[in-house]
Amino acid sequence: MKRIFGIVCFVVLASMQMWADDSIIVISVPRPNLLEEMEGVEVIQDSAVAQLLDGAMNGAREWVEIDGYRVQVYSSNQQQSAKAEALDLEEKLKQKVNMTIYVQYIPPFWKVRIGDFRTYDEAKEYKKTFVQIFPDLTGDTYIVRDKIKVLQ
Repeated sequence: MKRIFGIVCFVVLASMQMWADDSIIVISVPRPNLLEEMEGVEVIQDSAVAQLLDGAMNGAREWVEIDGYRVQVYSSNQQQSAKAEALDLEEKLKQKVNMTIYVQYIPPFWKVRIGDFRTYDEAKEYKKTFVQIFPDLTGDTYIVRDKIKVLQ
């Protein structure tokens, strides 16, 4: 922690520019990407956050639904247990999955789907990674067509 604080202080002091304009002091500080300099740091972020940030930086204004693909990892019509199982799986996945997780009830099935993929190939690549992390879900994991949410 002291190393990070030292790096931040050095960068701020080394790159600080000050000027006065009508009694207001403006400080311009470049914001370096410190994560590139730190070893062993893993950023886990929901894909919706990444899309939102990307959209905001590139001028995207609204979420729209388009035809796309998701990776389905659970589906059950057992009315006594399906909802609880789907919600439990969602909580388990949140710890290791950096994609948006959708729990849906499409009568009579409860389904858990992951991601917003524009192409089948993107979904296929993610599915490969997913079944390596969760091999016990391999038999229940499929690529399905769905309406996906993207920034336009």
